[in-house]
Amino acid sequence: MFEIRVICDPDDTDRVTAALADTFAAGATRAYPTRDGKRTRLYVTADHRPDPEPFPTPDTAYVHAPSIVSEIGWTARTLATAACFTELDRVFYLRKAALLDRIALLDEPDGSGDTSETALTSARMLLMLETDRVPMAPYLLDQADHDPRGYVRQQYARQAACVCDDFGEGDCLRHPDPDH
Repeated sequence: MFEIRVICDPDDTDRVTAALADTFAAGATRAYPTRDGKRTRLYVTADHRPDPEPFPTPDTAYVHAPSIVSEIGWTARTLATAACFTELDRVFYLRKAALLDRIALLDEPDGSGDTSETALTSARMLLMLETDRVPMAPYLLDQADHDPRGYVRQQYARQAACVCDDFGEGDCLRHPDPDH
């Protein structure tokens, strides 16, 4: 851990603080005027960012996933019951990307071909959602942009816990049947 001191124009305070937070694991920024009162002194306690965790393997990510046939049915029902031009939620795009990833893994284990390209496109679509892209730290965003399908596996594994009994937790990825 170390302390960073920056002296800058008061108008640059937000930009400098954001750049430090993007570069380091930074604590709260403390701001004080300089002795002449024309500039601002910023103090930040920071540490090096940890290396990103590796993405899970497909076997680990999809260990609790419903069958591919079940997920195809869920995806088709969701699209069939949505009104035209309805914006679907993140859960739909995550499950669709995971489904296409799983199909591509079965159909083209070497990762080359149309099925793999479709899975990659769907994974990139998930990454373009504001819910995923905006709050992500730049170093994590670089990792996800480098391996979008790995990002899908990570996100699916995080949400694959059964939430059927948790009020307000959203759709359960382990039990897609609404009558469960």
